[in-house]
Amino acid sequence: MNLAESLLHALKDHGAREIFGIPGDFALPFFKVVEQSGILPLYTFSHEPAVGFAADAAARFGSRLGVAAVTYGAGAFNLVNPVACALAERSPLVVISGAPGRAERASGLLLHHQAKTLDSQFRVMAELTCDQAVLDDPTTAPGEIARVLRSAVEQSMPVYIEIPRDLVFAETAPTQPLPATPADAEALTECADEILERLAKAERPALMVGVEIRRFGLEHKVARLAEKLGLPVVTSFMGRGLLAESPAQPLGTYLGAAGKPEVTELVEGSDGLLLLGVILCDTNFGVSEKQINLGTAMHALGREVRVSRHVFGEIPLEALVEALLARAVPVNRQRGEPVAGTSYPADLNSSGETVAPTDIARAVNDLMRTQGTLPIVSDVGDCLFTAMEMENTELAANGYYAGMGFGVPGGLGAQAASGKRALILVGDGAFQMTGWELGNCRRYGWDPIVIVYNNESWEMLRAFQPESEFNDLSDWRFAEMAEPLGGDGVRVRTKAELKTALDKAVATRGRFQLIEVMLQRGAMSDTLSRFVEGVKKGRGQS
Repeated sequence: MNLAESLLHALKDHGAREIFGIPGDFALPFFKVVEQSGILPLYTFSHEPAVGFAADAAARFGSRLGVAAVTYGAGAFNLVNPVACALAERSPLVVISGAPGRAERASGLLLHHQAKTLDSQFRVMAELTCDQAVLDDPTTAPGEIARVLRSAVEQSMPVYIEIPRDLVFAETAPTQPLPATPADAEALTECADEILERLAKAERPALMVGVEIRRFGLEHKVARLAEKLGLPVVTSFMGRGLLAESPAQPLGTYLGAAGKPEVTELVEGSDGLLLLGVILCDTNFGVSEKQINLGTAMHALGREVRVSRHVFGEIPLEALVEALLARAVPVNRQRGEPVAGTSYPADLNSSGETVAPTDIARAVNDLMRTQGTLPIVSDVGDCLFTAMEMENTELAANGYYAGMGFGVPGGLGAQAASGKRALILVGDGAFQMTGWELGNCRRYGWDPIVIVYNNESWEMLRAFQPESEFNDLSDWRFAEMAEPLGGDGVRVRTKAELKTALDKAVATRGRFQLIEVMLQRGAMSDTLSRFVEGVKKGRGQS
């Protein structure tokens, strides 16, 4: 087989199920093999950032590798932002880039798409990925591929593979997957025993789950663990949507000062807090009412477990969960006052009143309670904070990296990966960046429901600096652009119009449905208002 086929089969063997990409001259031979071999389906988009976000979302929804393929220089440098997002949010994104051939590199000429040096792109990607390889030798390429893909799977982080275009058709051997890196068995036993001992002694134990639970496909095992140990479960902000289809439903999402007081107290008052797959970042913990006592917490992330001041290395999260399950003694306990599960706003009145952000949550909750849940993909801003007010369903968003533009391409990637129709939440500012990727839906039969929060503003920025006029945006009339892009669009201003539009959208299949909700500048959801106040308080701002 040729080198490209060896790589494609290896991607499939390691869990990839599709490729998102944009071709270019240095990548044309690779894209030819992708198309003609049919080993993995190919979805092309309009701009490389959308390619990266779609592949990232596919990885998140599938708990497997996502693949983004681009050309050298002009293509790969456009991927820097989504790759950084995947790194920050621990998503196993495989970046494949075409590259100049050996003769071109030796010509002595500067090559088009080249930056400072021919290796500048590799060095940039090395900063944003956990492993890298240049497949410039057909005899060693299979081993390089196997090493890099194992890193992506085991670390749930992005990796980078570069293929010189004159080696795409070079004969090589099939790629043989490498054995999994073993856990430190002695450390694993000691770690699991210490965690269980601390949980047994705790008066107020609790479990918080984060993104790595989904990345490694552990939701069902973690749910069983929580039930066996009798632990109340909450999600981190980034982990919202976890355990949505599990009998061990979370009591809510921890948002510190911005969240439900009972959930905040459960987490911050715990003397035995077990954090599984939770990233210790400001969006997860920056608005805490009081500092969480990490001295009594147990934290597993990135193949490392910290139990108070004890650090255990080379312990994969899955191995830890399985060890805890095997050793745990079933517990039937209720310590302290029970915490009621979170109730979400619903029962939108069909009136002529102007829509507020929380009304969108009400309308979506009403819809999902009658029509069934939809997976949600959200951009950043108040659309993400209103998602916290929606029923607990599968959710993907870049809540930590917090770059704009993830929503629409992420929703398309989610539908490609899962086959499920996605509900996309996106602000008008983010839609200006990547909303036009909806024009690719008709080629692939995707039909997401898209809600655009249009307040003609970068409202999230205005919340922190209201005096700046540069936060003002003009009215681009997005709903009118839906039909030329291959979908249906409607603009709504009232609660009655919103309800009618959502009912019609869910009943219409085969074309994307865009609902442009006109909001007042300065109007924020209750959750975002509390979050902003919490952040300002933490910064010493009034």
